[in-house]
Amino acid sequence: MGDSKTTVFGTRFGFYLVAIGSAFGLGNLWRFPYVAVENGGGAFVLLYLFLVFLIGMPLLIAELALGKISRNSLIPAVGKLLGERYQVRDIRERVSQPPAWLRLGLRHLGGFSMAITIIVLAYYAVISGWVLHFLMQLLVSAFDPERFRPDGALKVLLDNGWLQLLLTSVHLLTVGIIVAKDLEFGLEKWVGYCMPAFVLLVIGLAVKSLNLESAHEALRFLFYPDFSKLTLASAGQALGHVLFTLSVGFGSMVTFGSYLSEKAYLPMAGFRVSTLDSLISLWAGVMIFPLVVYGGQEFSGPQLLFQTVPHLVKQIPGGNWFGVGFFLCLYLASLGASIGLFETVVANWREARRMPRPKGAFLVAAVCFVLAVGPALSTSVLSNVRIGSYGLLGFFDAALINWCLPIAALLISQAVCWMLKQDLVRAEFVDPELPGSERLFKHWIFVLRYVVTPVVVLALVLQLIALF
Repeated sequence: MGDSKTTVFGTRFGFYLVAIGSAFGLGNLWRFPYVAVENGGGAFVLLYLFLVFLIGMPLLIAELALGKISRNSLIPAVGKLLGERYQVRDIRERVSQPPAWLRLGLRHLGGFSMAITIIVLAYYAVISGWVLHFLMQLLVSAFDPERFRPDGALKVLLDNGWLQLLLTSVHLLTVGIIVAKDLEFGLEKWVGYCMPAFVLLVIGLAVKSLNLESAHEALRFLFYPDFSKLTLASAGQALGHVLFTLSVGFGSMVTFGSYLSEKAYLPMAGFRVSTLDSLISLWAGVMIFPLVVYGGQEFSGPQLLFQTVPHLVKQIPGGNWFGVGFFLCLYLASLGASIGLFETVVANWREARRMPRPKGAFLVAAVCFVLAVGPALSTSVLSNVRIGSYGLLGFFDAALINWCLPIAALLISQAVCWMLKQDLVRAEFVDPELPGSERLFKHWIFVLRYVVTPVVVLALVLQLIALF
């Protein structure tokens, strides 16, 4: 098959909006708080920020490079590296033969990454449904705050799996319709509208949270590192969350890299996405942790956010409208991230199987809905189904983000640094107008080859030890 990809982002700003929208979704608003609580707060936050720039940013640039150079999404791009697809230009490095384990891993990488993406989309859609539930509850009671009962709203949701399935289907249908449109008028337009509103809401809500009496204690928990609270599994959980929040390992950034213009400078793009994502993450922490500490109760697990924020809504002046803004912010975040993940799967199917975009979008939505049945019913009909200490939703989240995503990201990085033609990669770094660009390339390729692999493997081994 020849290369027929002509779609590109309309503007550089459009790329940043889409990349940040995909990277920063519910992960840092819903997932980050309870993972940070489980790992002791400040030390975990410091470890997370360290790994964003040591591991996350080089991997992000590697995925963008693979997409931009191949002009394809993950599955066809890997096919080119393995010599299984017709190429207009040869992108393979022929100096050395890759080890057998790498070739074997790459043969299954595309399917593995797409499976991760679809399953994450499925349980992510369930959590997005929870957000919609509370948003509607608060909107209905906005003019009569006494009607809103936080514990009652959560209990109704958790006890009614079929309500969760209905809300999940609404979210998946919404995202499917958006992605079914062409990139310029679908993905770029919708995320472009969502992200500025999202950032403004996060900043406004963070300022509101800082006025709470619990703000001092919350900020100490968030930023004061107590390394004694870290566990063997903390490194793996921090790494998994870095990859999750940057959308690395899903193949999303390979897809977005394939949409970049030839003039795009990848190191700057990777640095800006990583930095903006980290800054918004910190703002999200500043916004959420005063709410978590405010009630003085012990909360943990995937329900933490939905146990704490609604109680705050009942206790502050104008709380219902604050709650509407907060859950609107959450839903905009989940919508942007879901659009990015949907686009990844649809683009791969479209290029590898010549599947029309509308058909691909609604097929992804249908598959995700089927896979979402288990997580949606995990708090009601299937509440007795446990895998270790996890329910179905918690198990999917822990297994995919902490284990599968690092493995996928590691395989992609190895493909880029050992199999992608280095002259083509160097050209994405070296700029005659930037004197240090050659040195920058050497540092990046060194980190990708000799730092990323040991750190990812060590994190996985420590998690394995912690299991036993």
